Amino acid sequence: MAKSSRENGPRAPAAEGSLSGTRESLAQGPDAATADELSSLGSDSEANGFAERRIDKFGFIVGSQGTEGAPCPLLHRLEEVPLEVLRQRESKWLDMLNNWDKWMAKKHKKIRLRCQKGIPPSLRGRAWQYLSGGKVKLQQNPGKFDELDMSPGDPKWLDVIERDLHRQFPFHEMFVSRGGHGQQDLFRVLKAYTLYRPEEGYCQAQAPIAAVLLMHMPAEQAFWCLVQICEKYLPGYYSEKLEAIQLDGEILFSLLQKVSPVAHKHLSRQKIDPLLYMTEWFMCAFSRTLPWSSVLRVWDMFFCEGVKIIFRVGLVLLKHALGSPEKVKACQGQYETIERLRSLSPKIMQETFLVQEVVELPVTERQIEREHLIQLRRWQETRGELECRSPPRLHGAKAILDAEPGPWPALQPSPSIRLVPDAPFPGSKPKPKPPKQAQKEQQKRTKASGQLDKTPAPNQTMMVAAAGDACPPQAVSPKDPALQDPVAQDPAPQDLAPQDSAHHHSQESLTSQESEDTYL
Repeated sequence: MAKSSRENGPRAPAAEGSLSGTRESLAQGPDAATADELSSLGSDSEANGFAERRIDKFGFIVGSQGTEGAPCPLLHRLEEVPLEVLRQRESKWLDMLNNWDKWMAKKHKKIRLRCQKGIPPSLRGRAWQYLSGGKVKLQQNPGKFDELDMSPGDPKWLDVIERDLHRQFPFHEMFVSRGGHGQQDLFRVLKAYTLYRPEEGYCQAQAPIAAVLLMHMPAEQAFWCLVQICEKYLPGYYSEKLEAIQLDGEILFSLLQKVSPVAHKHLSRQKIDPLLYMTEWFMCAFSRTLPWSSVLRVWDMFFCEGVKIIFRVGLVLLKHALGSPEKVKACQGQYETIERLRSLSPKIMQETFLVQEVVELPVTERQIEREHLIQLRRWQETRGELECRSPPRLHGAKAILDAEPGPWPALQPSPSIRLVPDAPFPGSKPKPKPPKQAQKEQQKRTKASGQLDKTPAPNQTMMVAAAGDACPPQAVSPKDPALQDPVAQDPAPQDLAPQDSAHHHSQESLTSQESEDTYL
């Protein structure tokens, strides 16, 4: 393992117990040394040396990019949205999140447009969970993360994960301290994934992905979002042979010929393999490449529209870095070209410019899939069959929802405001009572079936009470799945018996629920 060149030079004395370890890179290539150097920035001893810490709105230490080679995500300049506009967007997103299934079924294009405008920061974590399907996944697997979290884990992965913890956004307040809550949660999420998918294990590029998620949501929710990214959005990216990322590199290069023939011709003449510049871009979803405000906007669109956003961002960067004869003349050799792609102009990474270019670039899912089939055929002709049999890639939130085996529980947020007993919801109309004739007919049917003499089970009484006055009371068997799935029902909190209320919230631990409210 190659160590960073900075470690051999003079540096501040390390504090007792500071983290140390080898510096590994995501891609072995001309930019490996720089990637290693960047990963060594911000060790605990250096971060703790700040006399006064000023934290920006994203949680990064202000002025921490003190060297020329500081990672771009720290250059996060946000173009402020007027407060009134932000409040209007929050209100619209709250309405969507509270009626998510209806919006996804009938108004998905509107969701896409709002994701392109940017998700309000206060709701970004919740929106990512809903868009990715992580919320549904969590509800389908109650207690699974806790079970994985309590398991000891595979020793061969634990040491590698632990060595990588301090390299993930070392100047962010969550990850600046050795053994702090951010690093602990990051370790828990990554360890849980190695147990959830032991055949896949751990890949270094998963760490920054998980870290970005943890900045916006608790560990359990971040874990299920990571699962969705690895299985639905970017399947096969983190497998041992990295075959999927190699295929996507060829797809990117082929699409570049249509988007920017000048850049494509130059890279072809220089014989630069796409893996040398796109590996970190794609595997980390640009979280280690772009300014932070641009990272968040790209991720908003990525969760909604899928991997085509990643392709579009890569194509935009290549087009504006190498897309004109003047820019190509300045890159006569491989080294100069790689340097140009490694130190991109701040102008082309600026939030408004980049998002506008990405939205307008005419690259569709159909083009990507057609090119995927072409490159897969070429791969099979030259290298044989793929060793990694990853599931098919799903292009965004709508495709993930449609592919989910139904019926699935309706997504409903846990109420943070509870009404007093018998109090109607604001703006709601009183529910009509059922006609007496319907009640009499129901009693006759019940008596005819021989169930009138039986004493109703507690669950039966509960079901009738939960149904309110909207429909005639019906005898329901305790084995009815509707009673066992708390999400399938929508009882008002004041109508629930104490034991049912506890069951209703059993899907999330108290700690997890409190944490989620904090993030909201």
